[in-house]
Amino acid sequence: MTGLLKPGDPSRMLLAMGLMFRLLLLVSVLVLSIGLAPLQAQTSDQPTGTIAVSDSAEQDAAIANRIREIFMELDGYEDVTVAVNSGIVTLRGTAIDGPAVTRLNEIAGRIEGVVAIENRVQETTDVARRLDPAVARFRARSEQFINYLPLLGIAVAAFALVVTVGFLIARMKRPWDRIAPNAFIADIYRQVVRLAFILGGLVIALDILGAAALLSTILGAAGIIGLAIGFAVRDTVENFIASIMLSIRQPFRPNDQVEIKGDIGKVIRLTSRATILLSFDGNHIRIPNATVFKSRIVNYSRNDERRFLISLGVAYETDLLHAQDLALQTVASLPFVIDEPAPAVWIEDLGDSAVILNVAGWIRQHETSYLKARSEAWRLCLAAFDHAGIVMPETTLRVVGVGDARDSQPSAPAPASTAVAVGAVTVKVGDVEAAMDKELERIVATERAEKPGGDLLKRDAPEE
Repeated sequence: MTGLLKPGDPSRMLLAMGLMFRLLLLVSVLVLSIGLAPLQAQTSDQPTGTIAVSDSAEQDAAIANRIREIFMELDGYEDVTVAVNSGIVTLRGTAIDGPAVTRLNEIAGRIEGVVAIENRVQETTDVARRLDPAVARFRARSEQFINYLPLLGIAVAAFALVVTVGFLIARMKRPWDRIAPNAFIADIYRQVVRLAFILGGLVIALDILGAAALLSTILGAAGIIGLAIGFAVRDTVENFIASIMLSIRQPFRPNDQVEIKGDIGKVIRLTSRATILLSFDGNHIRIPNATVFKSRIVNYSRNDERRFLISLGVAYETDLLHAQDLALQTVASLPFVIDEPAPAVWIEDLGDSAVILNVAGWIRQHETSYLKARSEAWRLCLAAFDHAGIVMPETTLRVVGVGDARDSQPSAPAPASTAVAVGAVTVKVGDVEAAMDKELERIVATERAEKPGGDLLKRDAPEE
């Protein structure tokens, strides 16, 4: 710009005049904003009522003296001057802050004979004066705290005494372990006792300090916080409650064979979070207790007697009565099959190429392996059918035309090389001891011995 505008150039003069105009406008705005501050203050809390006709200098002087006396007794109004003319009060000077300035109108408006108030008091900018109230408040609170120290010490001592007694009672082993069904519930009892004594100590301490009303505020805030935390950890809370219910109900025992939501295995332990199973493959299965509590639980070990079931398919041309009798005699003759409940056989279904027979027998599963017993029953029934010439056809499709012969007889099977324990024929029965189950029980016992604590199951607990 200086390179383009030369001295005496009219454009340069116009630019200078524009800058001066803008500067004057800015100064005017600032002056008006500063000048309006006291005007805004005086528009609020003006006196109301009728204005007297008579006027006297004595009354104005009395009003001014009364206002000055009031201001002298109040902190923060030392620099405020009062002038009264015809009932109009004019206030000038500085106050500590904005609320103090507004309060002047309230005080002056209550004086009898005041017609109007012109409040021209402004907030002080003196740092020391602005800090004086804060320092005074800090000093007063410090003195109050020092005076309260003996009482506070007594309150803290009472709280500590009550809490100590509560913790000592909670640490006692005999009452809680005796009334609780297991260690987990006993720990819950102890936690409840501790919490009750803590709340009792807090009530006593607040009552000594004279602040018992504060307890409702604390409990309300704790309730809101607990509700928020409960929604945030809803699954954890549900799991914890399920652990309590399972530990009380005890639907299974250690080493029981159970099925929970499709998972089958031996029960190792019940913890405060999950139920741990040992699968037949030797793997650990951890199921959350909330899932266990809501699921269908099948306990295969609760009863000693257990039924096994095998299915046999025979040809349609077979004498079904003879096949049923032979299967029933074969299963009943097995040494590991018990007499009560008795074995049974029935026709289950008509398949595409065979009639399905179901044969059931009962064993004592604590002595006999369920899988081995069913395997032996299947093997010996197949051998008996084979020896008796009963055909067990495979699943096939046969197309029969018009006029085709349907009286073809099945070819006789080759004689079996082994015998069956039916009639005059004898067959060697395989080993069906529950060796595999005992091995799993040994693994479970080892697992429980490695971590004796934290198990909620008890062998002598009452059955559900």
